Amino acid sequence: MNASINAVILAGGSGTRFWPMSREESPKQLLRLLSVNTMLEETITRAERVVRGGRVMIVTTRAQSGAVKMLNSRSASVIAEPSARNTAPAIALAAAEVVKADPEGIMLVMPADHFIRDEAKFREAVEMAVWFAADGRLVTFGMKPTHPETGYGYIQGGEDLGGGVLKVVRFAEKPDHETAARYIADGNYFWNSGIFCWRASAILDELEKFEPAIHIAVVDGPVTDEGYALLPSISIDYAVMEKTDRAVVLPADFGWSDVGSWSALDEVLEKDPRGNIFQGNVVDVDSSGTSVIASERLVATIGLKDLVVVETPDAVLVCPKDRAQDVKKVVDILRKRNASEHVTHLTVERPWGSYTVLEKTARYQIKRLTVHPGAKLSLQMHHHRSEHWVVVAGTARVTRGEEVVEVHPNESTYIPMSMRHRLENPGRIPLHVIEVQNGDYLGEDDIVRFDDVYERV
Repeated sequence: MNASINAVILAGGSGTRFWPMSREESPKQLLRLLSVNTMLEETITRAERVVRGGRVMIVTTRAQSGAVKMLNSRSASVIAEPSARNTAPAIALAAAEVVKADPEGIMLVMPADHFIRDEAKFREAVEMAVWFAADGRLVTFGMKPTHPETGYGYIQGGEDLGGGVLKVVRFAEKPDHETAARYIADGNYFWNSGIFCWRASAILDELEKFEPAIHIAVVDGPVTDEGYALLPSISIDYAVMEKTDRAVVLPADFGWSDVGSWSALDEVLEKDPRGNIFQGNVVDVDSSGTSVIASERLVATIGLKDLVVVETPDAVLVCPKDRAQDVKKVVDILRKRNASEHVTHLTVERPWGSYTVLEKTARYQIKRLTVHPGAKLSLQMHHHRSEHWVVVAGTARVTRGEEVVEVHPNESTYIPMSMRHRLENPGRIPLHVIEVQNGDYLGEDDIVRFDDVYERV
């Protein structure tokens, strides 16, 4: 078989279930929940080990593309969706790219935020899936259930087509506990992992049949922001897999978890003898079955049982483990309040470095900027605010209108409203700047960019 094998990583999630650690601008796949690497980085490594003759592609939203590119230090290409329209349009974008390079190319589609314990078994399963994909089948990976889980959808398998691969009878929505127990007893139901394998041309053919609007907008193109925003927001399961007669399920057991909530950490992280998980600066007395995640401050706990405690600089979550799925309800409330705590952290990573909000009122805001050596912010201006920069470490090169000056520690510069400006670090050590903003509007969307080395809009 000479067809290329390509890996497509879906990385456009909003991260509501891991609040307050995850935010809209730093969702679950960009967190270091399970190791020193982000979940996206772990998935890229996994993808690189199965690609042959093809490439790794990451599909994400335009809003998250900067953060994804910053993490993606390897050769993976990033496809930025004009807007978030669920998995069917995202997969169509990637499939169109694969077909351009190789009309017979095979796609392995993986979410960016899943955990896989046994990498060797995973690669074995991929090899089996590739054979069926080359034959025109649409392969979905079904995880052998270990308990009557109500948080997953299920796939019912039927006729054995060889190698243990089964023809799909139907997809089932997330069941109640009694129904899930019946599925387990049946023996032919599997957890729907959201991992797929198929020829790129095959999935495009099925999209043309069942969701022609997506096919026309993405394949017949060109892709426009306006046209993409009008596409149905639909998953690949609903768009194709529940309708096609080409779907097969590959039962697998490689230690998979979608790490769907804080309580799911119990499945993937090592616990102490009392069943606790502690990360960060934690002091505990006599707790059991409890997960405590501390970000910056000391967190002390006494006698807790089966709770989740998560501390970040601007928010703290405390909830029973069996209510961890309800964290998204908190995010919904914050969204209705137009609060910022579901969108960004106090410290926000950017391709050039980071900024931390030290103080904010309606009329002024104080930030600490850290700029990496050799990095630069965009050439930009603001309609509603002025800025005063004080250098506290390193050397700053500052563009102010037509003027370019260097500013050293204990020196400052002023940027009037509506003046084009840029901050960059020409040195070899990090640049630290205190920024004081004054104005009648201080939102991050009051930025008009004229030039940006990171290709942001």
